[in-house]
Amino acid sequence: MTARRAVVTGLGIVSPVGIGADATWDALVSGRSGIDRITLFDTTPFEVDVAGEVKGFDATQFMEPKDVRRHDRNTHFAVAATGEALRDAGLLGDDGHVNGDVDADRFGMVFGTGIGGIGMLLDGQKTLDERGPRRVSPFLLPHMLPDSASGQVAIQYGIRGPNMAVVSACATGGHAVGEAMEAIVRGQADIMLGAGTEAPLVPLAFAGFGQMRALGTPRDPDTGEYDAAMASRPFDATRNGFVVSEGSAVLVLEELSHALARGARPIAEVIGYGSSADAFDMAAPAERGEGNQRAMRAALARAGIGPDGVDYINAHGTSTPLNDKFETMAIRDVFGEHADRLAVSSTKSMTGHAMGAAGAIEAFVCAKVVSTGCIPPTINYRHPDPELTLDYVPNEARAADVRVALSNSMGLGGHNSTVILRRFEA
Repeated sequence: MTARRAVVTGLGIVSPVGIGADATWDALVSGRSGIDRITLFDTTPFEVDVAGEVKGFDATQFMEPKDVRRHDRNTHFAVAATGEALRDAGLLGDDGHVNGDVDADRFGMVFGTGIGGIGMLLDGQKTLDERGPRRVSPFLLPHMLPDSASGQVAIQYGIRGPNMAVVSACATGGHAVGEAMEAIVRGQADIMLGAGTEAPLVPLAFAGFGQMRALGTPRDPDTGEYDAAMASRPFDATRNGFVVSEGSAVLVLEELSHALARGARPIAEVIGYGSSADAFDMAAPAERGEGNQRAMRAALARAGIGPDGVDYINAHGTSTPLNDKFETMAIRDVFGEHADRLAVSSTKSMTGHAMGAAGAIEAFVCAKVVSTGCIPPTINYRHPDPELTLDYVPNEARAADVRVALSNSMGLGGHNSTVILRRFEA
């Protein structure tokens, strides 16, 4: 029996650097930052006032106004990115549902989020405090849950197969793409969405990250002048914290023979997936990225390739001192001498850190890298850290023959996920 293969046939994204795949990719390869002052709430009391906010997004372009009012912003992003991915894959019918010639019972999704509908939750608490329990919305509970986005996506597009929402903090998006691949390979579905979504830009979450002293400061490290775009500078010696961001990315994964039978165009192939836990600390990464190492090794084994088979790594690269140091160590420990031949970049330098959506956004990047032969840069890289000596593709995009790309994601609680994508070859 021929082994089942999971190929990517559609991409959709809503990100701080662009709404849609073309706009996002153009910004990333141009080195444009989406990090700017927050407009969603008053930042006067906060020490840091920047984020990767999705600007100019109108949810009513993608959902009925009544549904927009009832759902959290993270669901708005999910519906929008899914619609683009389905159109890209040739799966969206004229009625707005999945094409009638596709078996919707064999079409599912793993749609992850780290925080879920936190905006709705806080609005509900405010209503309870100010107006009493009888004024709380009946939509609050079903629409604030982590699976609200996956539920609404299924309803809006008529997707009736396996449906789940994974939650593993900042490793969520990688887990979603990997588990979607596994559902196809084991024969549970013919088409799956591997996706993540997040909308954490609310005062409470921002205050919490601030109290952790985890946020990067919007200052030019050389001049001390205010510069929002300089807040995220992964692997740079002056890095001092990450930038919270929002958005959603959706990959349509499809069993290869199913895709070819309907004339779909494979963009890339998902060939490896690994997952691990640090079992070390709720916030700090394990020494030398030991948990990340095990996830990468597991993904390589699942893909059936050795370390020298990887050409590019989209790093977790958050711009925090310990993450970037230990991820670099993990890459060196796993890849040995081949580490010096790898291109490694962090697109979080431009997008910020979209938490549960980050792994899906970066899987989107890997799919584009292997299909276009262009590697987006790590911007704001001015001061090499003598301890971090990989090729971080500094400041400018690079044309390269990338056949295999690996994406790392790590989350609070010690969660790790790694996915590997390959250029599609028949």
